[in-house]
Amino acid sequence: MKAFQDYYPENVAHCYGCGRLNTHGYQIKTFWEGEETVTHFTPEPWHMSVPGFAYGGLIASLIDCHSTGTAAAAMYRAEEREMDTLPAFRFVTGSLHVNFLKPTPITGSIEIRGRVKEIKGRKVVVETTVLVAGVATARGEVVALQMPEHFGNGGA
Repeated sequence: MKAFQDYYPENVAHCYGCGRLNTHGYQIKTFWEGEETVTHFTPEPWHMSVPGFAYGGLIASLIDCHSTGTAAAAMYRAEEREMDTLPAFRFVTGSLHVNFLKPTPITGSIEIRGRVKEIKGRKVVVETTVLVAGVATARGEVVALQMPEHFGNGGA
């Protein structure tokens, strides 16, 4: 089964968080699980803020990329289209709000779960929770905006 990010066209598959073409990035992979989306990510020692815990920027970027991937998949689902059909849906972040509930341990897998709150025109609002061993450590809300067609092709 292909992850949402595996369908991104090459010109927009370089993101540090979710781009399959960025060999130095996180390369997260997101899938549907019922009405939620799920990503698993295992942090490396260099993702730490203080010994034993993940850097907050990592957590924010995981929420961000998981949510924009969820937005794309949700738009395809809403239009009853397969993710490999054109025109491709790709989203960028309009706003990102993160609440850190407790420190996120860096020992083991992080689970990121998303839920679509709203689809309205070219905007999708996604609520995402970060969990370690079933315990929520952060929650975020992303307003994802459909990327203009020329974005990623050298246009402004």
